[in-house]
Amino acid sequence: MADEPTAAVAPLAPATRLWPALGTVYRAQLSRARVARIPLLFVATFQSLGIMLLMRGVVDSGDGAEARAVVAGSAVLVVAFVALNLLAQHFGQLRAGGGLDHYATLPVPATAVALGTAAAYASFTVPGVVLTAVAGGLLYELPLAGLWLLLAVVPLAGAALAGLGAALGLLAPRPELATLCGQLGMSAALMLGVLPAGRMPEPVRWLRDLLPSTYGVDALAEALRPSPDWTQAAADLTVCAVVGVLALALATWAYRRAALR
Repeated sequence: MADEPTAAVAPLAPATRLWPALGTVYRAQLSRARVARIPLLFVATFQSLGIMLLMRGVVDSGDGAEARAVVAGSAVLVVAFVALNLLAQHFGQLRAGGGLDHYATLPVPATAVALGTAAAYASFTVPGVVLTAVAGGLLYELPLAGLWLLLAVVPLAGAALAGLGAALGLLAPRPELATLCGQLGMSAALMLGVLPAGRMPEPVRWLRDLLPSTYGVDALAEALRPSPDWTQAAADLTVCAVVGVLALALATWAYRRAALR
């Protein structure tokens, strides 16, 4: 009996290299976020502006630690709302709705999916952060010359918070828990970032040191001084960068773990 002919199996597409895949995912997610998240960006910005106006009733303007903490914390809070809260919800919904299965079938490295999405959400916060920082500087009569440091604060704090938000969304067993974790993380960024650290009890300050965004807050607050200590600001940003790398590595691991289930 003659052997039956076997159908030729088409080879799978080769896996895309990391950097081209990362750029593709970044552009796709940024386009999606631009359409779906603009109203929420307005909410995040107005929320931070409202907090600064509220705190203006109890915090004096001028060069003071309290005024700098309020402005810097409110600016970074925009990043926390989008990169931490919304990204936790996004990945929680992807996991629950089977969206991760779609990404798993593409020849795209897991690292590119996690990092590209996190970078898109962090980049989306730039207009709100700049508007909040400038408005806060004017409201509290602080020098604005050092706001160029936002070029480092936004990507570093954004990477740390986006990595944390992605990990929370991917590790939470249900999307409701991912949303809850994102909300709790944003509340922690609000309470521990906006309120002046010098007036917090010592145990609360230990908790503050564990939140990655507070190092970006401290660096930005230093930049709002008339004569900033750039060495101290660089040290804070270095810590923020290290935590950001660890948070993004955790998000990549969580994505691989969730995609294989």
